[in-house]
Amino acid sequence: GDTGWHIRTGEYILDHGSVPRVDLFSFTKPGAQWYAWEWLSDVALALLHRAFGLKGVVFAAGLIIAAWPVLLLRQALWRGAHPWLALAVTLPGIGAASIHFLARPHILTLAFATISVWMIESDLAKPRWSVWLLVPLTVLWANTHGAFVVLILLLGLTAIGAVAEAWGGVRSWGAAVRYSVLTVACGSASILNPYGLRLHEHIAGYLRSDWIRNVVQEFRAPDFRSESQLQFEALLIIGVAVAAILASRKRFVHALWILVFGHLALTSLRHAPVYIAVVAPVLAQAGTELWRSAVSRSGPNSAAAILDRIGLDSAHAYRRTSLWIPLFLAGYLLLASAAVWPQDFPALNFPTRMAQRYSDLISRSRVLTVDQWGDYLIYRFYPRQRVFADGRSDFYGPEIGGEYIRAVEGDYRWRDTLNRYAVEVVLAPPTWALSTILKSDGGWRVVADDGSAVLFVRAARR
Repeated sequence: GDTGWHIRTGEYILDHGSVPRVDLFSFTKPGAQWYAWEWLSDVALALLHRAFGLKGVVFAAGLIIAAWPVLLLRQALWRGAHPWLALAVTLPGIGAASIHFLARPHILTLAFATISVWMIESDLAKPRWSVWLLVPLTVLWANTHGAFVVLILLLGLTAIGAVAEAWGGVRSWGAAVRYSVLTVACGSASILNPYGLRLHEHIAGYLRSDWIRNVVQEFRAPDFRSESQLQFEALLIIGVAVAAILASRKRFVHALWILVFGHLALTSLRHAPVYIAVVAPVLAQAGTELWRSAVSRSGPNSAAAILDRIGLDSAHAYRRTSLWIPLFLAGYLLLASAAVWPQDFPALNFPTRMAQRYSDLISRSRVLTVDQWGDYLIYRFYPRQRVFADGRSDFYGPEIGGEYIRAVEGDYRWRDTLNRYAVEVVLAPPTWALSTILKSDGGWRVVADDGSAVLFVRAARR
């Protein structure tokens, strides 16, 4: 649903030539300070939407989602991983990261994190001037998604690990200085955004917020019940074992990467895809070292040796690139029938039919609805539409967010909340406690009920 307000934010920037600094979309916090911290991604989404509609947004997101595992696999192969072990890590890694396979700016973080790790790895193997390209990459990242702090953390851990490795005699002290300077340079470059250091303060407050961690599902710790989380659990357990082996060999940089990003992913499911982007190639390489050690102890005609040779013989296929792929994609984008592309948000998840049938009533009213449905209403009806709340949990915070949750749960103060903000229309799932209450309340009447959404209006309105 967040895709809706991202598109409209990008269009606002294109139309006004400036990044918004106050809220555009709510009637609960009108004119309040707001950080459009993904403004450059929003502009890209808006340009795609203006050129191709949702077709362009879906296509671009799908392209990035498809390209990211290729980068991950190619990096593992570049590190010398056996093709089969690279696949054995990459495939469950894709599953573990799939919780964020959405048309939202954070999919760029997966690509940026993988590219950054590859650049750092290349420099660790042999110092290159190209590693300083991480500085302009930081500027780009800081204006497209708030997870640019991943790169600064990654470089900081690399500097600390390089100090430990220099102390252990396996790396020069110059590397520690190099990555320390690079960390400072990238940290300073991240200030080059429309909000300066205030953006960093806002992100720090956002990540420390207990309220966010308690109410936003993707910020909660994993419960290891879904398939994707079980895949993450397997890679996390393997990662801890690999970190111990690496530390015993004085390879502290990679051990720190695994432990710190693994810890972050355990505290918040949102960080699991980043753990995969940073750690998966390291696990594939470590597994390859163990595999080769086992093969070397077996005979040349053993099953292990034969399997090893078969896998190595197929390595060239994993590195193959064809111009037919971009040509096919370009043709598909330009020529594919509109029938196979979304013309609206999916009706399975959003009240699209209700919004179409009662567009005039909804768009001119102060509406309380599901936060993700609020995102859709912004997409559908902005600038006419204002909502009680939408998916910007960092903006609404515990005050408005708490009132929203209490109202939808049917807390005894629900009437005070709706009156205080002059809510005129409620668009709710039938499962909401508030839906049950409003159906029996004389002050509200049901306009429509299609089984998946109920539209209420104050009884005094026609």
